[in-house]
Amino acid sequence: MNALRIIFMGTPEFAVHSLEILVQNKFNVVAVITAPDKPQGRGQKLTPSPVKECALKHNLPVLQPTNLKSPEFLEELKSYNANLQIVVAFRMLPEVVWAMPPLGTFNLHASLLPQYRGAAPINWAIINGEKETGVTTFFLKHEIDTGSVIFQEKETILDTDDVGTLYERLMHKGSNLVLKTVQAIERGNYPSLPQPESVEIKHAPKIYKETCEINWSQPSKKVIDFVRGLSPYPAAWTKINDKVYKVFKCSHSDHREQSTVDSQLWRTDNKTFLNIKTVDGWVSIDEFQPEGKKKMTPEEFFRGNKL
Repeated sequence: MNALRIIFMGTPEFAVHSLEILVQNKFNVVAVITAPDKPQGRGQKLTPSPVKECALKHNLPVLQPTNLKSPEFLEELKSYNANLQIVVAFRMLPEVVWAMPPLGTFNLHASLLPQYRGAAPINWAIINGEKETGVTTFFLKHEIDTGSVIFQEKETILDTDDVGTLYERLMHKGSNLVLKTVQAIERGNYPSLPQPESVEIKHAPKIYKETCEINWSQPSKKVIDFVRGLSPYPAAWTKINDKVYKVFKCSHSDHREQSTVDSQLWRTDNKTFLNIKTVDGWVSIDEFQPEGKKKMTPEEFFRGNKL
């Protein structure tokens, strides 16, 4: 048995469950590393990350370095004498950091590696119409998301899933996998298998606002998966009459409704529905957000607006 001294690194809510489960199971988390506080909201008030809030609640020391290679930070990190580091939704680590603990540094990734390496694995799995994804724990090495796999758990992607619902399930499944991984490392009995490189690998690059525009000249299913894969955040968007609308939900439409307005590209009765043409049919917009307004259904929108 290894007496573990753990340093935990993470920032968003996704990482909080993993930190909580370690604390609840009485593991010795000697310090937590998270992003610096960020200005948020109208008042631009400095706000701590969800992981920092969790760490403070459990009286754990918190480090918030701006530079992971700075001698001061590295000195402080070394002073905790950790023999294991765990990374969940944090930034890229320099080798001097991930190579520091004797038992290594492992990461939780929200896909079945080697598939969907990169910053946005949940989004891309849905955008690409996958039926299955999962979570992986693996040891860090030089190339991003390429280290030896410790454990994996599969998760079905439902047709009704968007990023919000799948994120929630993977967050809980992932925290249990982190616990299972730490318990195995503590026992000194765990797999460490190189990732297969012979398969065709799909990537999950970071998503930017410009890449979130809906391309209606695709099949309806591709459009629907694209919207699901960006909902609720950062949200797919489209322009109608030169105005930008974020689109959160849409579905196949067999278009039997009577339109009062028909622009060839979209149809509406200006009361209950808004359909947009794709390469193989029509898609019904079920929830969207006009510029400067809140999320709404077409019915809610048409109470005060017309197209």
